[in-house]
Amino acid sequence: MSKVKILIVEDESIVAKDIQYSLIKLGYSVSGIASNAEKAIELATSELPDIIIMDIMLKGDINGIEAALTLRQELSLPVIFLTAYSDVATIEKAKVAEPYGYIIKPFKEIDLQTTIEVAIYKHSKEQEIIKQRNFLYSIIENKESSFGFIFVKSNSKLVKLNTDDIYYIEALKDYVVINTVDTRYTIHSTMKDIETKLGFVDFVRVHRSFIVRLDKIASIEFPNLTLERDKKIIPIGGSYRDDLSNRIKLV
Repeated sequence: MSKVKILIVEDESIVAKDIQYSLIKLGYSVSGIASNAEKAIELATSELPDIIIMDIMLKGDINGIEAALTLRQELSLPVIFLTAYSDVATIEKAKVAEPYGYIIKPFKEIDLQTTIEVAIYKHSKEQEIIKQRNFLYSIIENKESSFGFIFVKSNSKLVKLNTDDIYYIEALKDYVVINTVDTRYTIHSTMKDIETKLGFVDFVRVHRSFIVRLDKIASIEFPNLTLERDKKIIPIGGSYRDDLSNRIKLV
């Protein structure tokens, strides 16, 4: 079983190193250390850690609470708050970000480990519930490609596109690109919206920037997969690997 990856967000370098030492000693993997919110969001996006330990009172324009809100909304990553402040006002402010734990400095390693393990378990269960809910929602709303087609806007007209012809969808900033073998459709949308409209039966999200059609996968060699026909290589994000493994029919 792979080690749990943790991102540390702490603007005091000595404290950050102490936390890193404790985490490694406890058997965790540290995917990075950020000293401000901007760097934290950048590292979280590129590294996709399993959990983030975030100091509330960060130096800079964005504090830990605001950063945690962004990470939760955009990446669905669980955050544990770390702070020297235990007053009611600070705790009330922190609740807005819905943290998965709250550790007061100075802390004991057993408290750190317990909070992390509970947070990881809670987050995994929440993700399972979300996937089940989305799947049921997809069926109820007939969005699991029961009609077999969608309409995409191309230039000034709407074009009918058979979902069987879609190979993969790629995110490009504020746009997504729907790829068939010989055509690309660039539309203004989000991956979450596209994922819902295509349904959760024939398509699977394998990376924060890629959705693929399951029956177009030719081979899988982690951390990548290859599609049929054009032999396009698609990366598999660490947090999406288990879901992909559960979706394919392995014999």
